Amino acid sequence: MPGPVKTEAVVLRSMRYGEADRILHLYTPNRGRVSAIAKGVRRARSRFGGRLEPFFRLKIELHEGRGELLTVTGAQTVDGHARLRGDRRALDAAARACDAVGRLFETSEPHPGVFNLLCRQLALLDQQAGSPAGGASSTAWAAALAFRLKLLLAAGLAPQLGACAACGEREHLVGFSGAAGGVVCGACEAGSFALGQDAYGFMTEALARGLNEVPDAPDPALGQAERAIAATLEHHAHVRLMPAVGRSR
Repeated sequence: MPGPVKTEAVVLRSMRYGEADRILHLYTPNRGRVSAIAKGVRRARSRFGGRLEPFFRLKIELHEGRGELLTVTGAQTVDGHARLRGDRRALDAAARACDAVGRLFETSEPHPGVFNLLCRQLALLDQQAGSPAGGASSTAWAAALAFRLKLLLAAGLAPQLGACAACGEREHLVGFSGAAGGVVCGACEAGSFALGQDAYGFMTEALARGLNEVPDAPDPALGQAERAIAATLEHHAHVRLMPAVGRSR
């Protein structure tokens, strides 16, 4: 019902609106994705300063009226992730992580686990910003794919990896089928694409480990894993995400 709303939120996206306002896409733990207008935020003397920019984690106060847009009435920074803003790769990874959450969880349905997962990913990107390891292309690619696999799990779309998604066979798993929702055996491989042992191992380990324990994998295996994630999303969520990392990898 209309009235004040207090919640934590991550700013997924911020867009200019009118002469001095911004439209924000926010992700919250108990209200899912919401949109809000921050009036006058682009004026030099705005009381919000720069804290309504993308990737900020906030304690935010909103007013809910009768329209779809809420109105920002107050905001306090929980974490501004300042380090990642000075690292091009980390900044790009944060943008892709927020875009994935916004596209896959675009409704007001609450997903506290997704909110916590996004906060953890942004904190890790901030922590690793500027370090040689954090900027390594294969490492960044693996971390982005591990995050997406966790999102699939949270959405109830985790691929079937323990047995053939078509017949239940537990051996001779040679391919991946987005339509079937997981790995398939040699007898059911029609319409699937090859999924090697390295890609299979990466996906199973990434789902089992924490975000700070991303498994290593060669680039061809990461390419197969990304294709499997994309096929799962397209067939079962009708969502297409931008590539997990930029072409400069």
